[in-house]
Amino acid sequence: MNESVRLTVHSSGAAEIVIDRPERHNAMTIPMYESLLTLIAQCGQNPAVRCILFRGAGGKSFISGTDIAYFKDFRNGRDGVAYEDLVERVINAVERIAVPTIAVIDGWAVGGGLALATACDFRLCSDASRFGAPIAKTLSNTLSSRNIARLLAAFGVPRVKKMLMLADYIAAPEAFACGYAYEICAQAALDQAAHALAQRLIALSPVTQEAVKESLRRIVVEQNLDDEDLIEKVYGSVRFRDAVTAFTSGLTK
Repeated sequence: MNESVRLTVHSSGAAEIVIDRPERHNAMTIPMYESLLTLIAQCGQNPAVRCILFRGAGGKSFISGTDIAYFKDFRNGRDGVAYEDLVERVINAVERIAVPTIAVIDGWAVGGGLALATACDFRLCSDASRFGAPIAKTLSNTLSSRNIARLLAAFGVPRVKKMLMLADYIAAPEAFACGYAYEICAQAALDQAAHALAQRLIALSPVTQEAVKESLRRIVVEQNLDDEDLIEKVYGSVRFRDAVTAFTSGLTK
């Protein structure tokens, strides 16, 4: 495991995956991406994990994308295709997490960090947070269409063009106003607010949450409305049957 990516599972049922490379604004290396995938898989195999929080260390950045040093060895466009495939693998893994996910954003969420935050179910941010992908000013690269589709669903076309074509940033108040950020907190209150939201989510039906998450993923990323398997899984679950029994029993009392 890369020491810059670590996992803590709390007794509350919330797990935290922390990107800890503040000296590089939490820029991701390939080993860090691989470690992130490993920790996501570990959480998926642990029934005690009911919610996952993603956060960056240091108080200045959530994740600032991929370390630019990685791109120095690119020789042609196929290297870019392979890189975007890797990014998609990571973002897809975050989206497919069965339990609710929260991005706890303190500072900059840039490039791949913006994509990862967008793949989470909820985003809490400090009042100093900024969101963007200033690739038109920095690397002259692009994002995959799937990642642009995710941003489009979260921000709308005008803001996505503003971020990608003008290399502008979205400040926390605008992110909150358009619904992208669930809550803006003072930096000192961010941790408490994130765990409070996690507990609200943990108290609700994981069966419903998982089905809704997967339906939204299919609609936004795949433009796929096929949901028979999800409906069958939910209505065939013990959780559904027990809930119906409890509700109808209450009506007869």
